[in-house]
Amino acid sequence: GGAANMADAYGKLTGRPGICFVTRGPGATNASIGIHTAFQDSTPLILFIGQIDNEVAEREAFQEIDYRRMYGQMAKWVAQIDRPERVPEMISHAFHLAVSGRPGPVVLALPEDMQVATATVPDTACYQRVAAHPGADDMNKLRDMLAAAKRPFVMLGGGGWNAKACADMRAFIETNNLPTACAYRCQDLLDNRSPNYLGDIAVGMNPAIEKRIRECDLLLAIGLRLGEWTTINYTLVDIPRPKMKFIHVHAGAEELGRVYQGDLLINSGMPEFAAAARALPPVKPVWADQTKAARAEFDAWQLPVKTPGTLNMSEVIAFLKKRLPEGSILTNGAGNFTLWAHRFYQYTGFRTQLGPTSGAMGYGVPAGVAAKLVHPERPVIAFAGDGDFLMNGQELATAMQYGAKTIFIVINNGMFGTIRMHQERHYPGRISGTELHNPDFAALARAYGAHGEVVTRTEDFEAAFERAWNAGTAALLELRIDPDSVSPRATLSAIRAEALKNKK
Repeated sequence: GGAANMADAYGKLTGRPGICFVTRGPGATNASIGIHTAFQDSTPLILFIGQIDNEVAEREAFQEIDYRRMYGQMAKWVAQIDRPERVPEMISHAFHLAVSGRPGPVVLALPEDMQVATATVPDTACYQRVAAHPGADDMNKLRDMLAAAKRPFVMLGGGGWNAKACADMRAFIETNNLPTACAYRCQDLLDNRSPNYLGDIAVGMNPAIEKRIRECDLLLAIGLRLGEWTTINYTLVDIPRPKMKFIHVHAGAEELGRVYQGDLLINSGMPEFAAAARALPPVKPVWADQTKAARAEFDAWQLPVKTPGTLNMSEVIAFLKKRLPEGSILTNGAGNFTLWAHRFYQYTGFRTQLGPTSGAMGYGVPAGVAAKLVHPERPVIAFAGDGDFLMNGQELATAMQYGAKTIFIVINNGMFGTIRMHQERHYPGRISGTELHNPDFAALARAYGAHGEVVTRTEDFEAAFERAWNAGTAALLELRIDPDSVSPRATLSAIRAEALKNKK
């Protein structure tokens, strides 16, 4: 599982397919979480799996799995290379498919007998990314719709971006003074310091953003699928026909019109669309005051909040926002602990945020190792909850083996916080299977040879972080927070009390 997550992180950071090799059977099943993450995140990745000898196929041989059936709904293509002379052809197709259109994972199975067979074949050339370009008529119509709008709103998200595309999109947004928010775990597509950046559209979003989206008269959804979490369980935008004018831009033609009918649907790669958008003559932004007011709402939303206990995560993130240099990479897995960074940190550029939109626990630690190996010159901070860390925390061994000086921050509240929150909301006081009996995470880090410390008070975090920063090796800070501090917006006790009140 860790290897597939690392391959996903590599694909996100470079735009090139992450490569992962696993054994048949258990290796393939363990890697499936990473493949599902890459599919939902639109990350280019190629998974190579060992396979049984063709002579014993269909006998339920040792570790036999039909990978076409297993991976059929979570990969762009699943194939088996049965003859060595087809290796160049099929690997070339895998690379082209992984990076073209909507990027995603490809799975290739390698049978035992094929691996020892020989063939004389020509070399193939390097793969080329294939992408659709927006038509001139579509771009002119987009500008006309923008010029006619009074309350436009832009959503950014999805895969297939690069640094140049983000720069072009930022120029388009700022030139037209467009209010803009980023989809779930895509906050690094627009520098959060931009006066046009208003936050993220996801679980725990700023209610002010939700209100502005519902009241806009033109919605530009660029790159994102408009999935369940971005649309608050498909309630933020009406199905199938949004009440506002709706422009949807996506690299995969199959996504356009899939859920939402649009006034303008544009099939385009993100670099191609962003360049075309930047080249458009700007319109007069009659909504300038709205954008300014919305940014003020975001600035207020980012101020630290009061929390129970002696360690305040909003203040920890506020410190990191000031302390970390531009270009620092933050990774995370899944759980309520991610809400602190998503709300209170400012991502300063493309691929400074790595997180699974699939909601896969265990992603942040291996992604943090991979990010540091890809960019050893950049600071990498890997966030994990206690339950999240226990999924892939053993990748500390990989960090130590390869000298990845990642700083791991484990937020320990002694429970699976997200599930516990839902238990209290729907069945207040009835706790089942969410309490954790944790190890001493700092001592565990030291057992791997890393630097490890426990922090229990907000005022002690800064000094502990500086020691981790200067440790000269991978480091882990275990932050023990009050279990009641389950999210920035509500405490566990308040959620329980409200649920009990509603049951009366």
